[in-house]
Amino acid sequence: MCGIHATITATPDSGLSSDLRQSLINRGPDHFGQAYREVSHSDSDQTLHLYFTSTVLALRGDHIARQPLEENTGVGSVLCWNGEAWRINGQPVYGNDGEAIFSILQNSASSPSHLREDYVIDALRSIEGPFAFVYYDYAAGRVYYGRDRLGRRSLLIKRSSETDSITLSSIASVPTVGWEEVGSDGIWSVDLKARDGISTMMRWHRLVESLKPRVQDVPEPPNAAPDVDVRIAILFSGGLDCTVLARLAHELVPINQGLDLINVAFENPRQVALQAKQPHLRASDIYESCPDRATGRKAFTELQSSCPGRSWRFIAVNVPFEEAMAHKARVLSLIYPHDTEMDLSIAFALYFAARGTGDCYIDQIDWQPSPPVASTSARVLLSGLGADELFGGYSRHEAAFQRSGYGGLIDELKLDVGRIGQRNLGRDDRIMAHWGREVRFPYLDEEFFKFAIASPVWEKCDFENTVHPAVIDPAKRILRLLADQLGLPIAARQKKRAIQFGSRTAKIESTTGRLRGTAQVSA
Repeated sequence: MCGIHATITATPDSGLSSDLRQSLINRGPDHFGQAYREVSHSDSDQTLHLYFTSTVLALRGDHIARQPLEENTGVGSVLCWNGEAWRINGQPVYGNDGEAIFSILQNSASSPSHLREDYVIDALRSIEGPFAFVYYDYAAGRVYYGRDRLGRRSLLIKRSSETDSITLSSIASVPTVGWEEVGSDGIWSVDLKARDGISTMMRWHRLVESLKPRVQDVPEPPNAAPDVDVRIAILFSGGLDCTVLARLAHELVPINQGLDLINVAFENPRQVALQAKQPHLRASDIYESCPDRATGRKAFTELQSSCPGRSWRFIAVNVPFEEAMAHKARVLSLIYPHDTEMDLSIAFALYFAARGTGDCYIDQIDWQPSPPVASTSARVLLSGLGADELFGGYSRHEAAFQRSGYGGLIDELKLDVGRIGQRNLGRDDRIMAHWGREVRFPYLDEEFFKFAIASPVWEKCDFENTVHPAVIDPAKRILRLLADQLGLPIAARQKKRAIQFGSRTAKIESTTGRLRGTAQVSA
């Protein structure tokens, strides 16, 4: 049994208190060792500081293997190992297992760069026995960490917005909060050298800072059910922007509070006519086949997996055509002076989502609602509005780049940011406030807004490099990389879809669907 600790930070600080140091020594009384590395990027003035600590309980081999294991003192790769590798690739391990594993990992340096990560992961997967580890691959500029697939050795993780840091440790520093178990269902990594990788890792806590005042210290609603404490709900299509907000809200909202994910789907007569030709489909398939319902359910499952201990509720709002039409006059009065078909389509989706009443799901087993119908008690709604305008999420942004390069893209982004208040925010506020709820926009926080505007455009949406090693789209790439790092690989690769198409409110009254979105709505 050994103790391991590692900190990746933009602010020089090992994060190792005297109490935590002693707790690590208690786990490994035979040796205490530390290593330090710096990682700088040529395109940035930022420097990452990497601190590694290991304590050793010597039980393998004929000598004490002094950890952290280093390629060269002060230079090169580093391994912090806590475990017992009984077999590697099916072969028994004799001598010190940590040294054997480090030697195998070092061989990755001779692999072609595009195969190096696969080599490292395959080597780690070949280990049989209980373990936890942190491995800094100097050649690749990447930190790997994880536990054996049964999770038999402890490894905790904590992300701090105050110090722009990620800390991994065998044991938590008490009484600090924010520690979580590292999942045992995969090998995790942080890219330290990529231009967008450094930017994403070090700057995502700015979004956390914008979320903090919007989700913390929200009073309990007066209509709260006695057995459910939900104060925050997310307008949830399952897309990238809202799923990232939900994942970060989990970091900030007390764990004893639930978070509601409100997902809306409409009965569109054109779709009903198409599905009538398929008699095997059920009536509920009208709603379940909506694109946002499918992505919403996938993202719900992903959030539950990446956020253990959180009570999530997926509220599926199903809106029949007749009900939508019954509310049309009210919706038109709320969006006035906006009066186009596109305005109405978007407003319908937001109006019924903000009402917050639908089938309530607490897990994905057989997708049975429990209770059958519920209304969210949350009076604060989170919206992902602004992410597309700031980070280049619309197809016209890529088109602008193709026409005029980054200069044209910047002009298009400025146009969108400049008109978001005129086109969206007033209308959306009137729609959702109708239900006695307040919508909050973390992406439009003033400080975060300034950061996003000032960030290099190629970090936000790298249309010059359309092929990314992780198969991540260039649109909103900085947010996609963030989602990947937060354990949301499905959301990171989700395609952009406008709310009116995802929920099927687009031209809901048109029999052909050929009505222009800019056409004026008839009463």
